[in-house]
Amino acid sequence: MKKHQHPGLRSVHRALADPMRIRLLECLWGRPQSAKELAEWVGIAPDRLYYHLAQLEEAGLIEIAEYRRLPGGKVERVYRPTPVEPPGDEATPLEFADFLGGRRVTTRTNITAASVAKEAGERREIMLTRATVRLSEAELVILRERLLELVRLAQDRPDDEGVWTRVVVTLVDLQDRGQPTSTGDPS
Repeated sequence: MKKHQHPGLRSVHRALADPMRIRLLECLWGRPQSAKELAEWVGIAPDRLYYHLAQLEEAGLIEIAEYRRLPGGKVERVYRPTPVEPPGDEATPLEFADFLGGRRVTTRTNITAASVAKEAGERREIMLTRATVRLSEAELVILRERLLELVRLAQDRPDDEGVWTRVVVTLVDLQDRGQPTSTGDPS
């Protein structure tokens, strides 16, 4: 039986197959940057990056955030990661699977890049935790709110001396919640 793969995922896999493109994407997660700024970060000439940026753009992983005017009338492109929103309620199971598959590939890529860097002597921290917990409806609401509050706090006040860190949190019900209970007066 032949396996079918979504055509969009092939270009993502191809784009993320090169360590240079992974590094560029990691850099852009911090803030939008031009090819010149990215070149300084990775230590190569800007003209050598355009092929890699084109591959990331073709895969839908980055986009042009703005065109910045330079002295002398030239214009440079400023790149940013493409915002990826979870599929809406009307999404098909295939659309959900594609979205989750893309997030899995990105997370695996982040972990692999950090592991390789750690083996090369860089100080990188990787923490993976998996737990199954039983939560009441109220406890689940509190957990979600606290996680989102911590992420929003970090996003609103980035620390220039801090370390860019990818945070992936998944909360999945493992059983049917049943019918919502009524808390009001039936009259």
